[in-house]
Amino acid sequence: MVKLVECIPNFSEGQDLEIINNLVEIAKSMPNVTLLDYSSDANHNRSVFTLVGDSEIISEVIFQMMKYATDHIDVTKQIGEHPRMGATDVVPFVPIKGITSEECVLISKELAKRVNTELNIPIFLYEESATAANRKNLAKIRKGQIEKMPEKLLLDEWQPDFGDRKIHPTAGVTAIGARMPLVAFNVNLDTDDITIANKIARIVRGSNGGFKYCKGIGVMLEDRNIAQVSMNMVNFEGTPLYRAFETIRFEAQRYGVNIIGSELIGLAPAKALIDTAEYYLQIEDFDYNKQVLENYLLN
Repeated sequence: MVKLVECIPNFSEGQDLEIINNLVEIAKSMPNVTLLDYSSDANHNRSVFTLVGDSEIISEVIFQMMKYATDHIDVTKQIGEHPRMGATDVVPFVPIKGITSEECVLISKELAKRVNTELNIPIFLYEESATAANRKNLAKIRKGQIEKMPEKLLLDEWQPDFGDRKIHPTAGVTAIGARMPLVAFNVNLDTDDITIANKIARIVRGSNGGFKYCKGIGVMLEDRNIAQVSMNMVNFEGTPLYRAFETIRFEAQRYGVNIIGSELIGLAPAKALIDTAEYYLQIEDFDYNKQVLENYLLN
């Protein structure tokens, strides 16, 4: 049986087209691994790649991408709206077909060990791969970002899972782990006041008492002069997209602000979008498997 794994490496570079294009070429360089999508954002200064492939090969592709990033991205000099702690910031593995979450955990640990051994980058294991409760949440690992990471690594509870208590001089620190699919979902506001986006982000994100499966921050899109609520929906069934969207709309109104659009970063499961369509269309007795043509044909 073919074992298919999805991997979504995030790199702290969204402006240098030469670096981005070379990462694209590496992502396409091996058989049985397909680059499904990539997205680069100059404001976030971040690129997100989505690859899927054979479980025995995809780690090699990711390693080569990380090696290139280590040689060409200096995260200590990188500036962008998105929080970051490494040239390769985070590498999640997601089970797709014929493979379990437990097997993805093993893949993540094997890659983490190799990256530390060969590239000398300290690695934290996160989500399903986490070795301690305080490491499950990526935001807790990344708190303080690259600027505070040298001090953070000296704390007893922040010994890297692989490597010494010292950041790589240019590549920083990387988090690697296995997780279920998430949706990177951003909502744009018709204001240039970043404080409004920050206030709304605090309301919707779970760590501040909002939606349990929502992580959110306020971001300024300088090229459009608008503020954005940038979110990761780590369980789109537990916290549907439409629920976060409508809450943002409701909270924005108190400031006289409107939503002017939203965006997906990378790929999203069909069900996340179909659930949203079902909500807004108010479809009664909807059957996801029988009434969506593509799903019906696959059954």
